[in-house]
Amino acid sequence: MADKKMVEAITSMNEDFAQWYTDVVKKAELCDYTSVKGCMVIRPAGYAIWERLRNELDKRFKETGVENVYLPMFIPESLLQKEKDHVEGFAPEVAWVTEGGQQPLTDRLCVRPTSETLFCDYYKNVVHSYRDLPQVCNQWCSVVRWEKETRPFLRSREFLWQEGHTAHATAEEAEARTVQMLNVYADFLEDFCAIPVIKGRKTEKEKFAGAEATYTVEALMHDGKALQSGTSHNFGDGFARAFGIQFTDQNNTLQYVHQTSWGVTTRLIGAIIMVHGDDNGLVLPPKVAPTQICIVPIQQKKDGVLEKAAWLKEQLSNFRVKVDDTDKSPGFKFAEQEMRGIPLRIEIGPKDIEAGKCVAARRDNGEKIDLPLDNIEERIAELLDNIQRDMFEAAKARRDSQTYEAKNYEEFKQIFAEKTGFVKGAWCGDQACEDKIKEELAVTSRCMPFGHEDCEGTCVCCGKPAKKMVYWGKAY
Repeated sequence: MADKKMVEAITSMNEDFAQWYTDVVKKAELCDYTSVKGCMVIRPAGYAIWERLRNELDKRFKETGVENVYLPMFIPESLLQKEKDHVEGFAPEVAWVTEGGQQPLTDRLCVRPTSETLFCDYYKNVVHSYRDLPQVCNQWCSVVRWEKETRPFLRSREFLWQEGHTAHATAEEAEARTVQMLNVYADFLEDFCAIPVIKGRKTEKEKFAGAEATYTVEALMHDGKALQSGTSHNFGDGFARAFGIQFTDQNNTLQYVHQTSWGVTTRLIGAIIMVHGDDNGLVLPPKVAPTQICIVPIQQKKDGVLEKAAWLKEQLSNFRVKVDDTDKSPGFKFAEQEMRGIPLRIEIGPKDIEAGKCVAARRDNGEKIDLPLDNIEERIAELLDNIQRDMFEAAKARRDSQTYEAKNYEEFKQIFAEKTGFVKGAWCGDQACEDKIKEELAVTSRCMPFGHEDCEGTCVCCGKPAKKMVYWGKAY
């Protein structure tokens, strides 16, 4: 590894994981604090990652028939009040606008914490007949939630996200779309972000306010805490009844639509940091990385070295590649590129040129490989594919090694007293047990995993017959 003294040291994740995370975010220049408490500046390096995530997700959404729209950021209070459970769920986090110019507003405006009510207001005006369905819309925007505790990317008062909102003629269509979008998230996280996930359903206690069912993808961070990384909600016809969204079906009968909503946020950047990062900083999967390859010329003042670096960049023009020809020392450049998480560093100097090769250094495992300059593009493509695959497999192995099973409350308590990670434990379905676990152990139900909807055995909390298998964990 490069001399760490050349770049400000990063706190070891084993020493203080929270400080390690903050150090990586700051020193990799992903974001910065602002004069507005709880809000952040997403710096170019951080925003470039968000653009990669956003563009890939947007492509995948559109392949399923999604269209993008944009709705206002303000919601009249009267509109928000129409769905009781929904407004109660968001009330503590809502920011209000009470004056416009110097005039008090007769109907104060909420700065959107989410846009269900706005989409309902829109759909009731455009949906009249079965021919108007389905409506499959998404918007990329920011939302505001007045959080008490904030942390860059993971929880901020204003954050970027996408929110999909759809309306369907039948309950079956709505359920199919809810599951479809959850699968889009799961595939995106595993294939693109190299983050393994558990797919499942949230309990009644943990579901979205106003939803009939919430499905989630849960990922495990390096420190053994869970991160909810994407959710998809089936609203049934609850919102439609509250807002009067009706259509005439093929039998000329008036029906209520069935709706869904689904979203991911900039906390995905936090997930990538905490799943893949190490004590030298950020580690980015090749598909995510804004710069996949950094070429570092060695002894760059010698004749032909910069020219060969430029030639190499041209050979690799199908990748996202840059040359670091600054006057910093090679050691400093190595440490800097490591900290920024660039998947592959290529070193080329006079001896390499003479030998017709270059040296490739993998960010994920530190391995150095001599590569002939002939057919370099093919070799690099293979190497980047290997890095992407190996990063996923490493994250999966780490998650599996931090996944435990408990049969009773004593085992359950002991695991959480000694370890961090997911604990699989059967549950009777009674919220009293869920509340007790949260109160006594600061542990929440993460999801009821698909494929394990019914389970035998006894509740990990009370010992009564179990109804559901649940993944439990401490979470961000």
